[in-house]
Amino acid sequence: MKQKRKQLAKTSRTYRKLHRYVAIPLVFFMFLLGATGLLLTWKEQFQFKPKTHASSSNTLSLISLDIIRDNAIKHIESLNLSPEINRIDYRPNKGVAKVRFENHFTEIQIDCYTGEVLSVKQRTADIIEMIHDGSIMDFLFKNQSTPFKLFYSTITSLGLMLLSFSGFWLWLKPKQIKRLKD
Repeated sequence: MKQKRKQLAKTSRTYRKLHRYVAIPLVFFMFLLGATGLLLTWKEQFQFKPKTHASSSNTLSLISLDIIRDNAIKHIESLNLSPEINRIDYRPNKGVAKVRFENHFTEIQIDCYTGEVLSVKQRTADIIEMIHDGSIMDFLFKNQSTPFKLFYSTITSLGLMLLSFSGFWLWLKPKQIKRLKD
């Protein structure tokens, strides 16, 4: 019985060391994941994402995506920003197209009936998401692939899994030792 307690205490110490050696180097990244995850959860309430404007006139016919693209590029160039488009989120039921750009976090909303620019806003939620998943470093260093994101996500995910596993054993082992003492 005493030998069994000693063995449980020894494995508990091993798990404690493992837990500490993994947790200390990853504490900053775990905090960053938690904080950005919380911000992403509340992005609508904190208005980190621009609200979708609705078209004022939906009696006209819809304009082409080429006109929407050209109007967005002309407007973004007037702001001295890169015109390379990442995507156009076309919402004909709301009469608006959201144009997002590749090299910055600006979103332009364009009326799908008139071609008028309705809104120009910063997409803060995209910045937070890139920090959350580690792709911000790939964005900053202009990596075409995502080596930093893959490394960051792999290390933090494996670290969280290991901390969960060792944390469970750190919780369980003292209970087993106590039960053997009784």
